[in-house]
Amino acid sequence: MAQVLVVDDSSTVRNEVSTFLTSHGIDVDTAIDGIDGLSKIDSDSNIKLIICDVNMPNMDGLTMVEKIKASGKELPIIMLTTESNPSMKQRGKDAGVKGWIVKPFNGAAAIGGIKKLIA
Repeated sequence: MAQVLVVDDSSTVRNEVSTFLTSHGIDVDTAIDGIDGLSKIDSDSNIKLIICDVNMPNMDGLTMVEKIKASGKELPIIMLTTESNPSMKQRGKDAGVKGWIVKPFNGAAAIGGIKKLIA
């Protein structure tokens, strides 16, 4: 019963983001790739926001976002990635991505927007 789902193949990033959000009173679940992320989204109706990496094995983040959009689910998504390619950003925007944060994660700068999106 998470409010935020963090999807990243890096355990370090998952732990860093999860620990930060939990310290701000936000319930968090994690997924290791897009396939795992879709499974968690399907099984937890309390997810209000997804924070997702782009480059992951099995299913990348943009493909996951496109599948969420195609399913008709309306979930705000923030990409947290090393990618800054304009065409990738546009692909994300076309699929409904609300924000694009280039790693490393700066929780202090992001927490206001995160709280607005899950309110």
